[in-house]
Amino acid sequence: MFKNYLKIAFRNIKSKRGYTLMNILGLAMGITCCLLIFQYVAYEKSYDNFHAKASQVVRLRLDFHDQGKLTMQSAAVYPGIAPMMKKEFPEVENYCRLIDTRISWLKNEMVQNNIILANDDRHIQAIENSGYYADQSFLAIFNVPFVKGNPSTSLDGPNKIILSERTAEKYFGNTDPLEQKITVREGGNTFQYVVTGVFKNYPANSHLAFDYIISYRTFDNLVTGLGAPAWANPETSLSWYDYYAYLLLKPGTDPAKFETKVHSFANRYLNKNYSQAHNNKQDLFTIGLKDIHLQSHYNEEAGVNGDNKTVSFLFLISFVIIIIAWVNYTNLATARSLERAKEVGVRKVLGALRMNLVGQFLAESLLLNLISLLVALILAFALTPSFNQLMGREKTVLALPLSYWLGFISLFFGGALISGFYPALILSGYQPMSVLKGLFKNSIGGMLIRKSLVVVQFTISIILIAGTIIVYRQVGFMRNQDLGANINQTLVLNGSSGNQDSSYGSSFLPFKNDILQVNGVKNITSSSSVMGREIYLTSTAYLVGAKEKNTLTFYFMYVDEDFLSAYGMNFKAGRNFSKENNADKKSVVLNEEAVKLFGIDKPEKSLDKLIYNFHDSLRIIGVVTNYHQLGLNKALLPIIFIPKPTVNNFYSVKFQTPVTPKMISEIEKTWNRYFPSNPFNYFFLDDAFNAQYKSDVQFGKVFGLFSLLAIIIACFGLLGLSAYNVLQRTREIGIRKTLGASVNHLMFILSKDFLALVVTGFIVAIPVTWLVMNRWLNAFAYRINISWWIFAIAGILAFVIAMLTVGYQALKAALANPVKSLRAE
Repeated sequence: MFKNYLKIAFRNIKSKRGYTLMNILGLAMGITCCLLIFQYVAYEKSYDNFHAKASQVVRLRLDFHDQGKLTMQSAAVYPGIAPMMKKEFPEVENYCRLIDTRISWLKNEMVQNNIILANDDRHIQAIENSGYYADQSFLAIFNVPFVKGNPSTSLDGPNKIILSERTAEKYFGNTDPLEQKITVREGGNTFQYVVTGVFKNYPANSHLAFDYIISYRTFDNLVTGLGAPAWANPETSLSWYDYYAYLLLKPGTDPAKFETKVHSFANRYLNKNYSQAHNNKQDLFTIGLKDIHLQSHYNEEAGVNGDNKTVSFLFLISFVIIIIAWVNYTNLATARSLERAKEVGVRKVLGALRMNLVGQFLAESLLLNLISLLVALILAFALTPSFNQLMGREKTVLALPLSYWLGFISLFFGGALISGFYPALILSGYQPMSVLKGLFKNSIGGMLIRKSLVVVQFTISIILIAGTIIVYRQVGFMRNQDLGANINQTLVLNGSSGNQDSSYGSSFLPFKNDILQVNGVKNITSSSSVMGREIYLTSTAYLVGAKEKNTLTFYFMYVDEDFLSAYGMNFKAGRNFSKENNADKKSVVLNEEAVKLFGIDKPEKSLDKLIYNFHDSLRIIGVVTNYHQLGLNKALLPIIFIPKPTVNNFYSVKFQTPVTPKMISEIEKTWNRYFPSNPFNYFFLDDAFNAQYKSDVQFGKVFGLFSLLAIIIACFGLLGLSAYNVLQRTREIGIRKTLGASVNHLMFILSKDFLALVVTGFIVAIPVTWLVMNRWLNAFAYRINISWWIFAIAGILAFVIAMLTVGYQALKAALANPVKSLRAE
């Protein structure tokens, strides 16, 4: 019998090619979208799942509260915390600490450098910033797979380094790197470390990206040797929070109960005296290793993490699109009900049972869905490289974990059966005598269901159109907003490695003067950070002479005397640093946000006041307007500028004309002449700053793409319902045209019901869109308002799309010969 069902199904599909093509196209588009989004979601949720003990590993993070207000949340903590927890909490099986290799200590303060790796024998060197100092236990906790060396001892002493396969090949070629020495240059110092291991290139779906690891003892000795005070000791410090700390918990540990203990630990050790004396509070939290990528967005993250809301939203869209496709199939199938009614009547007269008819129509539905699935799989495999490129991924092959394939297969067969079951019930329920006499009519309930489905489709379409407009407006707002500093026509050179030697003082000024001679160069300035880069140097300060010595957390930036003027920052009060004024070495300039944090209501009132920081008193000589150090998705930072002419992390070259390759070439030649040990490395500041919005831009593109596809698929359903409506009203159209009705009048009559459906969808979509998108916008520190015209545009577009779709069927019916219509009736 099933073979007979398939034979009849093939005949029906073949005989109605247009109907079949429309169904297959709609279903295939929906399934393809679903598969592509499933792949993206699966990858985003796979981060750090490959670790053998991923469910037992948590990372610590630190919150700072100043005067009862949350002022900063950091993914990094103090290095002394993890060892103390290992001793105090039986739940902690092991721990490890990491610190970025770019971070070091110099002259009583933390500094950040670029790192250069070099094989002097092969004359190979390059900036390599993807590395960490780490405890020996890191290798076991993070399941680092070794190719060469002993993972049990490779990081257990000073001056040891392990390399990834690609890094080992880069610096040693085909030579065995084990026990070979590699040169590391940072902050003006040169070291040689022994290669004790080579590990497989670490998976891309990890929140940590690294190409080499240096032993933690190396960092300990380095910092101690450079004269760091006791409070900055890398083993015991509870004051220097630039370290990542991971705990391996024993199996069966209750995360909620352990979190309570962590809070209690913070109160006992971090706030014991600190909060009472300075009205501050610090708190500790944990986050599961597998949750970091999608749920951790704090200061000093190891890399750019994904966003759980975005992933969940796209996951929802995948279901919405495929459901719309199945709804379309239902509408298109019911649109053919009149056409197949006589077939049902004849088959029932010949003895077919309703169960047989249901089986027949379900077989057709399943066959059509399977063909669509085959087309969708071909499309998904073909489109995966382009889709992954859009999402910023390198994979070129459609890859889904087994659990997602099983989920998708269950969804597919469930949806295929449900979408085919309703038309099967409708078609199999016709009474043969009524059908053959032409006396039957479709139920009002059936029409209501089909119209409701179209309303749902257009509600979703309007939500997607309005959502796409809002996403693009928000991204455009952030990219075009005045930052408070001029970052245009700025070429930034990476410095901070090998420049702070004895020749630095005599080299920088001649280098600067030679750069100023390059055609088109307007200015050059140096700083410890630039716009778009996170400021790692954070510390506390308090206002000298205040009634209460409230120690507050600020961001500190070292700059030379030209930095503020070169970036066009406006002074609200006071003046800039002066080379001629020797007293300015003990002065600072604040931004408005820093003044506000000190509790000073007007910028001019802050002038000549002293702040205490870094064991020194510094005088406020100026206040500049607020500017956005980071993107507009982040809040303004309270920044304190400290003069340091020798700062060399970044050199900003400001141009007064468009930058050409020839200009860059001249700058490179000058750079190589003065700093031959440093690779020439640069970036354009506006591009680097806008890179912060990369994920939002990608989300906008994907959102817009799938919104367009969802609308196209919805139009197929509307086309089916309009065809059904025209078929139902064939006699009416013929009579009206015979009595003199015009084509325009007939088109209006046939289209007005669908206009009501679109209007209903529009009314439902407005509050839903506002609630969903307003919640999305609340994640941004600076955001647009949702204007009424966005909904108006979305509604008009949906209306135009609907009318074009319906208008085709209406025009076709209105132009038809009424004699043929009446004769057919």
